[in-house]
Amino acid sequence: MPRRSVLFTPGDRPEMLRKAPDAGADVVVFDLEDAVAPGRKAEAREAVRAVLSDPEFDPDCEVCVRINPTGVAADDDLREVAVTDAAATLDSVMLPKTASADDVTTLARLLDEHDCDVPVLALVETAAGVLNAADIAAADATDALAFGAEDLSADVGATRTREGTEVLYAREHVVLAASAAGVDAIDTVYTDIEDVDGLREETAFAVELGYDGKMAIHPAQVDPINEAFTPSAERVEWAERVLEAKAEADAEDRGVFRVDGEMIDAPLVAQAERILEYARAADER
Repeated sequence: MPRRSVLFTPGDRPEMLRKAPDAGADVVVFDLEDAVAPGRKAEAREAVRAVLSDPEFDPDCEVCVRINPTGVAADDDLREVAVTDAAATLDSVMLPKTASADDVTTLARLLDEHDCDVPVLALVETAAGVLNAADIAAADATDALAFGAEDLSADVGATRTREGTEVLYAREHVVLAASAAGVDAIDTVYTDIEDVDGLREETAFAVELGYDGKMAIHPAQVDPINEAFTPSAERVEWAERVLEAKAEADAEDRGVFRVDGEMIDAPLVAQAERILEYARAADER
């Protein structure tokens, strides 16, 4: 399922956890890390487990939990949320501050110990993580790379600007690493929740860079993000023509064919399939 919008919700706010899927995001992330004060971690774990275990909680989106970085806290998180009843609702786990493929492997081992078979969304938000993005993306358990510009800027001592030139190389590097490994690339959050025009502009640029989706920190950001990652009617029609022509070419054992005067080969066929997948996701939400 596409991950156009990835919405974070504080893990210690059960009423918000229950309402999060109503925002229309493709993925909701119950956050046990940055959104929860250190003194409220245990309370947040209990709240997340209670919501995930509730038979009446039946979201039609991907449900992810952002745990704390690998270590004692991560094991404590999984001990609460990867239990039988809760794990049945859990679709993925987000690992913050992923610095290497070993971090993903360690988390995968913890998940296995808890009999929780879900993929990892690796959040790359440090200098080490960006430099090791290709290895992180290629790890067996990794299903997506998410880019965190705010933490990266703090890690390297950069000054965040509206233009984002200070993180552009890292932003491009992460999407390339994800693409090379065949996993999703999720763009960084836009922190000004009042600036809808700025969000639309930044999300449009993320689409141009090749990202598959974008993280959101407020429900009001979901619709603009979904709209940006939803293909236009013209793109959908092109994709349909490509796949129709491909079926004809396959019947005639031809690997390359024309659509609207354009030569189509495997990469463009894959692009057409992705367009239709995202269009279907928009229809279903």
